[in-house]
Amino acid sequence: MLNRIIVGRPVGLNRQILPLRQYHLRPCGLRPKGGPPKTCKGVRRKTTEAGEDKSGHINAGPNEGIIFLDNVFPLKLRWLLHLPFVNVDKSVPELLKRLNSPRIGAADPLSIIQKALPKDLPIKVTEVLPRLKEGGAFVKFSHEPHIEAKEIEGTLKTYLKENPIKPWFNPWRRVRTFLVKGRPWVEDLYRFPSSRLRVEFLPTEPGGEAAELSQETLYSIFRRYGKLADIMPQPMDSKVTPKFAFLNFRLVRHAIMAKNCMHGFVVPGSEGGGKAGTVIKLIYEQKMKAHWIREWIVNHPRITIPLIAALLATGTAAAFDPIRTFFIKAHVTHSFHITDNKYYKWLMSQVTRANDLLSFKRQKADDAGLSVIWDERKDDIEQIQAWLMETADTFVVIQGPRGSGKKELVIDQALKDCRNTLVVDCKPIQEARGDSATIGATANQVGYKPVFSFINNISSLVDLAAQGTIGTKTGFSETLDTQLDKIFQNTATALKQIALEDRKKDDKDADIGDDEYLEAHPERRPVVVIDNFLHKSSESSTVYDKISQWAAGLTTGNVAHVIFLTNDVSFTKSLSKALPDRVFRQITLGDCSPEVAKRFVINHLDADASDNPSASSEPSALSPSQQRADLAELDGCIETLGGRLTELEFLARRIKAGQTPAAAVHEIIDQAASEILKLYILDVDHSARSWTAPQAWELVKALALAPSGTIRYNEVLLADTFKAGGEAVLQALEQAEFIAVVAANGRPHSIRPGKPVYTAAFRLLVADHVLAARLDLAILAELTRLETQSIDKYEAELRLLARLPRQPVELVPRVRWLLAKVQAAQAKIEGYEAEGGRLKRVLQREY
Repeated sequence: MLNRIIVGRPVGLNRQILPLRQYHLRPCGLRPKGGPPKTCKGVRRKTTEAGEDKSGHINAGPNEGIIFLDNVFPLKLRWLLHLPFVNVDKSVPELLKRLNSPRIGAADPLSIIQKALPKDLPIKVTEVLPRLKEGGAFVKFSHEPHIEAKEIEGTLKTYLKENPIKPWFNPWRRVRTFLVKGRPWVEDLYRFPSSRLRVEFLPTEPGGEAAELSQETLYSIFRRYGKLADIMPQPMDSKVTPKFAFLNFRLVRHAIMAKNCMHGFVVPGSEGGGKAGTVIKLIYEQKMKAHWIREWIVNHPRITIPLIAALLATGTAAAFDPIRTFFIKAHVTHSFHITDNKYYKWLMSQVTRANDLLSFKRQKADDAGLSVIWDERKDDIEQIQAWLMETADTFVVIQGPRGSGKKELVIDQALKDCRNTLVVDCKPIQEARGDSATIGATANQVGYKPVFSFINNISSLVDLAAQGTIGTKTGFSETLDTQLDKIFQNTATALKQIALEDRKKDDKDADIGDDEYLEAHPERRPVVVIDNFLHKSSESSTVYDKISQWAAGLTTGNVAHVIFLTNDVSFTKSLSKALPDRVFRQITLGDCSPEVAKRFVINHLDADASDNPSASSEPSALSPSQQRADLAELDGCIETLGGRLTELEFLARRIKAGQTPAAAVHEIIDQAASEILKLYILDVDHSARSWTAPQAWELVKALALAPSGTIRYNEVLLADTFKAGGEAVLQALEQAEFIAVVAANGRPHSIRPGKPVYTAAFRLLVADHVLAARLDLAILAELTRLETQSIDKYEAELRLLARLPRQPVELVPRVRWLLAKVQAAQAKIEGYEAEGGRLKRVLQREY
């Protein structure tokens, strides 16, 4: 360690040496040990770099000089000045002293300063001011009058060149020193060294003129401190004052040395400084502006915002896609479903045996009733199972009206032994309001987690705001199609991984690819069941188009089997868009036969008899159905209701509750009649429906009066109320399950009610004279409007012909035809008015 410093008055090469421990380093030099310490009260914290008396300058009097020693501190320690809890006055010197060791030479800065000053140098050091952020130190000294400071500088340079000092933190560069010619500014601001210096030219006196130094003059002044990379004068058209120039040094330490030695130097007129001379001020100029990255991002939103969106999307996909795939696999394989756990199944079986709960009885009754249905549809179940064992890249479509048992047939019977099944219910997806709700419903159906559907709304607002400010969309928000594609893509990935889970390396076909393996093993593929397909498809078809395309990719890629369950008879139009060159495998479910329907109801009634051991043990015990005397009318009731499972189940429950079959059927018919009035006739919203109330009532009357319960399809189209867009109206009513169109030879053949119970409901409505009169009046008003429009059209043509200057003979047949049409239309209107008068009297007379 440096333990002494040169003081006293030098005489030639003789001088007095005093121990350094008698002095302490202080903000403005050295003070005697034991003297009163000088306290420094800075704005931020104490520092050793603020100059004499915190003035920011070091003044050199007569016979005094200042040298600057470079490479005393490491420049990399500048970051310590940013820490608010670090006291640079104490922490940094102590830290550097601890780094001193016998194996590391010149580790301590004070040792470096001591070694840089030869013992025979005729000076007296009066102050040492370290510059931590600049990696050096100012050394103020006094000398004899007959010795010039330049001679001392030359002696020091020669000594350091012959005896280089290389600190441990910078072993490739030696310590350098230069005489300070100007008046250095030793500030402790948050300004840090840079290889670029800004040289400002100021007058020596206020109000004076300063000369703008040329590049040659600047080069001759500053080249001695280090290699210059470039000198850039102020642009000629710049009006910034004071005038300035930029000096680019090759190294930062060269710029530090130049600034500390030449700041405040007065360039005389003889060297190009003008008549009164020019004062040069040096400031570090950062080559890279502060916060330039942030400013560039803010100033280039058209580039940065889409880039940020792409990075966020990439990061989100990389982080969340594996998690989402895991949850989808767990959803398909039922890994987290407690009802599929074997221990849970055993426990529930024990509870079922020990407790006679009503819910279990009802479930048993339902199973007993449905078993009759499954016996009748055994061929359909076996057909579905056979299709799933084949390699055919097409869809399986199960079509039937609501209440025909499509879902129970497929999931509970055909797929009861299938381990990996994914059921996608389109109803909650289609009924969701808004893109976020649709995304959330779709993700919930496939087990896609986590899903941040609300972010899409926020992103849309950001996108809208950006479009208003920068004129283009940022790309933050994603459309509904894009979000659905992501969900279905992740689902397809999870399904493929599930299909390949049981593949082993020692299989006989282990050498083939994944696609060939899945094609050769259709039994390994999971099954995707899409329920309620085309539910409310008239409102929007976006979801169904995406589901169809996704399902087509699953089947053609041999990833999974896909089964569609739909009520819509026009499903081929939607599915053919996804697979135009495939023939679908289809099963159409209808109503049960009367024999099966009767067994279904009786089994529901007798299902609880086995739960009573005392009753079942008696040989002469009668079943509940045998104890009911009113079941003789069950055949006629089933003929009225038909074989629709929903109505049959309702009938069985009403009979079990104590009603007679006739009363239960009458209640079902009343409920169906109310449903028809509400959904199709009275509360029809013409903006959301494709038919009118008179058109629906016309069909009700025709089907109610038909002996066989069916009417001809083309006969309906010839009716006056169906002349305009009749086929579109019938298709809409068929999709709404109001009617059912029967096809023969590939064309529409006849029309029957949408449900078997609707036949009785139609007759009940027609039998109501007041309701029939009211709705017939609406039909007559519609027919009168149509005939009036026809008369207006005929009369307009007659007026056009009457304006001709001459009446050609050839137009006489046309005029007669028009007059006959007007006469026939007028006769119809008069008949409608007469019929309307009769109906009005009915409304006035009856309730």
